[in-house]
Amino acid sequence: MIATALSIAGSDPSGGAGIQADLKTFSANGVYGMAALTALTAQNTTGVSGVHLIPPNFVADQIRDVLSDIPPGAIKIGMIATADIAQATADALTTDAPIVIDPVMVAKGGHALLADDAVAVIRDTLLPRATLITPNLPEAGALLGTATATTQAKMEDQAQALLTLGPLAVLLKGGHLDAPDSPDLLATPQGTNWMTAPRTQTKNTHGTGCTLSAAIAANLAKGRPLPDAVAAAKTYVSGAIAAADHLQLGAGHGPTHHFHALWAKDQG
Repeated sequence: MIATALSIAGSDPSGGAGIQADLKTFSANGVYGMAALTALTAQNTTGVSGVHLIPPNFVADQIRDVLSDIPPGAIKIGMIATADIAQATADALTTDAPIVIDPVMVAKGGHALLADDAVAVIRDTLLPRATLITPNLPEAGALLGTATATTQAKMEDQAQALLTLGPLAVLLKGGHLDAPDSPDLLATPQGTNWMTAPRTQTKNTHGTGCTLSAAIAANLAKGRPLPDAVAAAKTYVSGAIAAADHLQLGAGHGPTHHFHALWAKDQG
């Protein structure tokens, strides 16, 4: 049987982030993708102009219908938007599949995508269910109620603090650090592992967080152990960012190239 994965997230009509990015990522990594929408957004590469929320009970209906018919091998959770949607999502997740949570709070252009009261519900009801959470530094600070980490030493402290909230593992993304490389920290109760990648000089990074978490979920769905799934996902995303400028899409932060490997083969 083909590996399957479910994304629970918001929609990006410009195709670079959210559900659209997740489905592309699942496909690019050889996994059959499914989706339950939490919100519709009006956005493009220059920013978000509006958000329309899906009723919480309908979010739960989408999740339950997928789980009852095509059980996913892994689940990625992205934009949750509100406390009620967070609770409905948690209640509907009657599955033992690995869960990767990307705690989306702010869009690339600065538009808030998560209500303040939803942070506590996500922290208390969803994080303890997670196989892995993938916050960036501002998101980690918000989850912990503390300042954003500015050094790798502070990243290590915050990763350990995030583990106490219940997830089995934390991938704390260090892209916001002022450093020549982009250091990510994978932390588990067994230890920590720095995973550093060179920065690619491009403005076209729309949806990188969505893409990374979806790629990890895809690799978990294929049965890879967590450290291998994270490493494979980081390699995939690095390739997608490196090829992003070839797309030449949009006037703002353009999308990464989700099909960089496949399209390169087709083109020669």
